[in-house]
Amino acid sequence: MTELEKKIKAKIPGADTGIEVKHSLCAICSPGIHCGVDCYVKDGKIIRVEGTPDHPLNHGKLCTKGSSLRNYVYREDRIKTPLKRVGERGEGKFEPISWDEAYAIIAEKLNAVKQAYSPHSVAFFSGYCKWYRPILHRFAHVFGSVNFGTDDSTCFASMNIANKVTAGCGGAPDMGHANTFLGWNYEGYYSNHLSVAGVQKLKERGGKVIIIDIRDTPASKNLADIFLKIRPGTDGALALGMAKLIIDNGWADMDYVEKYTYGFEQYKALVEQYPLDKVCEITGLDADQVFEATKLYATNGPACTNFSASALVHHINGFNSHRAILCLSALTGNFDRVGGNYPIPPSYVHKAAGFRSREEEFRSNRYPGGQERIGAERFPLWNAQNDEFQAMDLLRQMEEEKPYPVKAIFGFGMNAKMFPETDKLLAVMKEKLDFFVDVDLFMSMTAKYADIVLPACSSLERSELKPYEGGFMTFTKPAIQPLYDSRSDVEILCDLARLMQLDDELLLKGHEACVDWMIDGCGLTVADLKASDKPIKIPNATWPVQPGKLLENGFKTPSGKFEFYSLAIASIDPKYGLDPLPSYRDPLEDQNDPETKEQYPFYLCTGARLPHAIHSRTHETPWLRSLRPDPTCEVHATDANRLGLHNGDTVEMSSPYGKIRMKVKITTKSQPGVLMALHGYTEANVNELIGRNHLDPYSGYPGFKGMRCNIRKIQEG
Repeated sequence: MTELEKKIKAKIPGADTGIEVKHSLCAICSPGIHCGVDCYVKDGKIIRVEGTPDHPLNHGKLCTKGSSLRNYVYREDRIKTPLKRVGERGEGKFEPISWDEAYAIIAEKLNAVKQAYSPHSVAFFSGYCKWYRPILHRFAHVFGSVNFGTDDSTCFASMNIANKVTAGCGGAPDMGHANTFLGWNYEGYYSNHLSVAGVQKLKERGGKVIIIDIRDTPASKNLADIFLKIRPGTDGALALGMAKLIIDNGWADMDYVEKYTYGFEQYKALVEQYPLDKVCEITGLDADQVFEATKLYATNGPACTNFSASALVHHINGFNSHRAILCLSALTGNFDRVGGNYPIPPSYVHKAAGFRSREEEFRSNRYPGGQERIGAERFPLWNAQNDEFQAMDLLRQMEEEKPYPVKAIFGFGMNAKMFPETDKLLAVMKEKLDFFVDVDLFMSMTAKYADIVLPACSSLERSELKPYEGGFMTFTKPAIQPLYDSRSDVEILCDLARLMQLDDELLLKGHEACVDWMIDGCGLTVADLKASDKPIKIPNATWPVQPGKLLENGFKTPSGKFEFYSLAIASIDPKYGLDPLPSYRDPLEDQNDPETKEQYPFYLCTGARLPHAIHSRTHETPWLRSLRPDPTCEVHATDANRLGLHNGDTVEMSSPYGKIRMKVKITTKSQPGVLMALHGYTEANVNELIGRNHLDPYSGYPGFKGMRCNIRKIQEG
């Protein structure tokens, strides 16, 4: 018996021979994770999935979602073959066609829109996954369109831009050397479970933990020395109030401020407007707790901070709230210092591995120009700081056809449910588009509106490049052959580039040639990576990344310093009213008229995390759906008692924009007057309750986590 057979028999009692263990990755979650997995394959089919024990990221651990990977890959609603629409858009009536026929139709229709209007009238859009995005981005530009967009229009990019205009970059928490961890919106047990061990180790060596969140969580219960249960959307006011306390009590690192920051006097004048009593009135927090938390953070340094890529910036004041929190790290001398937060530049598709790739150059060196991107006029800061269109303006531009019409969309995993007032977007797509292609694994609600639907592979059926922290990288191999007649996203793009005779040598050569070009200089090639089944060390990677480079060489901002007062924002036309300081405004500012407040007395916060769910990606996976079968709204016990609600009751949730139905789950973890609803369900899409213009003016992000709402019991039957 071989060692492999012994291993399999030890793990799977009674297992027969003929089972192979193939190494791959789980791509259900965000690209910041993607854990290594061992796939047990027999007769070409996966029979078991486990974490890879010696993987540099997850070390054999898998979350609930990763553990369901086999169930996810073999879902019954997988798209099996290219499809051509034969019914009305949205009906879901299709007929199978060949790949050659699908390619021919796509090439003909995209070129027809280009000729009749312009290449910019074709919008290229990526949802999940993100691994192929550099290829799609370049494809769009080589085709001639400036309009490449992604789900970053509602995820990650707002935080990233806020970092750029304040410090020139973001900063990761150095928990290994910190004495205090400020976990703002931190819930590692439900999101990014691999981070919990770092916080636990900090506590084990005597470090302190502050958790700030809007509800009780496992992190607040298990990790927090001080827990601030804040009112939703008021984080920016708390951060400004903490800054005032730090300055007034002499806790600021004034040597750091004088040497490395810009705009302190203006910032100081802003925080003077936020005394402790005012802050507590806004946030609902106890004054003594705020004082003690601020003192601990400012005096028990070095201190690092967790920043949320989505939760915080999903308010119409979220962009500046993030900036206000980020400014605390500079005020206390904790930015780009050991034990604080310091830059770890991304290597490829948002993931850091200690080397600089040529991904950005690959994406953008064929930018065609000739028109402004969608959303450029409406969100000038986004447009100046990000090389994608802001998709939250897509609905308006399709309706008005100004400054030019959008007549075709080429989507990869496009999910209309990420857009506020989803039904309006779908209706306009149905009416206004000449052509819509969607590439996906599953027949989603959005795919039903497409003219051509193409079946994509899962991460277990393809090869992709993936770097990891610690200076590792892999180029995965398929654990199984592509199911049915599916193909990888990059194969589709490179096939079309050849058929359409696009003028680009790299795309015509294929995916591996593109990857080799992007990672050139790291010391590895695709061939080197393919020689190993697991991630390998990158010869030219520098890891761990050392803090202090910005303090030594200057920040990548106009002033060369950390900017409390952002010169990049100040350069935007004053007519937009964007404040260069991280000022605070009410998260429901656009809904505070007396009539709306009376009709919709609850505060709706959508997108509450569950450990087995991420957006809409797992709601149709049988194992995971069984953990919470019904779309659920969490209602505080006080409100439930007043309204006569019980667990399992059906309620109608309404806002000024729509209505949906959900089941009640009574809780005391949230706060009275706040409704918590998970997003992503087709049958109960909470984004129908979010106004299409309820947007942060800096980033264009929707206020998913702050909307007025009401609730009433429905008598079923």
